[in-house]
Amino acid sequence: MDYIRITSIQQPLFPLMHRLMQEVFPPEEVLEYSLWEEPIQDPDIHVYVAVHEGEVVGATEYRYYADFRTAMTDFTIIGKPGLGIGRFLLKNRERDIKRLASAAGNEPIGMFAEIYDPYQVEHSFGGVTPMNPYVRREVLSHIGYKRIDMAYVHPSWDHQGQAVSGLDLCFLPADENLEELPASLVYDFLDRYYSALPNKPQDWLTMMAELKSKQSVALKPL
Repeated sequence: MDYIRITSIQQPLFPLMHRLMQEVFPPEEVLEYSLWEEPIQDPDIHVYVAVHEGEVVGATEYRYYADFRTAMTDFTIIGKPGLGIGRFLLKNRERDIKRLASAAGNEPIGMFAEIYDPYQVEHSFGGVTPMNPYVRREVLSHIGYKRIDMAYVHPSWDHQGQAVSGLDLCFLPADENLEELPASLVYDFLDRYYSALPNKPQDWLTMMAELKSKQSVALKPL
């Protein structure tokens, strides 16, 4: 299996990856094809696909914020069972984030991720078994992710300005005994991460205002 970076929508592997995203994610979570052209060229946005026998069978996108000393996993897709795709993506992403942190001259304190909560909203993820939200949630808990104790919504990626719910904002701390995060870190991260979306729903603005009023937020079991 090969781990290949996508930096242009002109690359032959990009439409295969985008099609895979459309198959497993709900429409409001998938950026329209042409709108990828600019962000995918951003050197700070790392989009990689897992290629097996010429087929895109998995993908992940992540970034490292050196000033926050935190990473963010935008998405992880496991397209087929029985190939070890999840482990393959995890280890390659870990190595790359370590490299990025080293280049920045620091050590990461952890990684954010939005994780579906199937107890709130059920998604079929295209019927792909490894993407089952109950399975994914338990696997990510095993890895060490913790739920940030806040009611969470985010602006829709279809640029319609809708509030997307049914997810938890989570954090994978480098120190597994960490029990809270500064609320300012979470606020600043979300403010920067969603700066690319101009249409913010009122629910998101209210959430951010509440977050700004706090000193810290607890990390709870996932």
